[in-house]
Amino acid sequence: MEESLDKILLPPTDPNAEVQEIPGYKLVYVGGACPRNYRVYKADCMIGVIFQHITHWSNAVNKIRYAEPVDAAVGLDDFMNVARVSKATTELPPTEEELLDKEFDALTSDEWERLKRYVPQAKHLVAA
Repeated sequence: MEESLDKILLPPTDPNAEVQEIPGYKLVYVGGACPRNYRVYKADCMIGVIFQHITHWSNAVNKIRYAEPVDAAVGLDDFMNVARVSKATTELPPTEEELLDKEFDALTSDEWERLKRYVPQAKHLVAA
């Protein structure tokens, strides 16, 4: 079991890793017979997993069948890029009220600057 686990975790730079180079990507064989599983690297960063079936290739994020491994890798890469952009555009920065609830050690310098300029709205205060 340990020997097979070690083989699965081999980086693409390891001389014992089964590496298949395709334009822009490196595929590192992980295991499996049908489908064969490959980790996909772009530069030195793993972006996901693709699968080699008898008649086609697929990736771990969509239901599309690809004729070539490069197409499955590009489809995976495109999906991950869209997901990254989508997440970045939908995440709103915390409000000043939310920042006040954070521990001061956890605040970034930008958050400190926002809090310095923050003036709480005192609409609902009643004089006693």
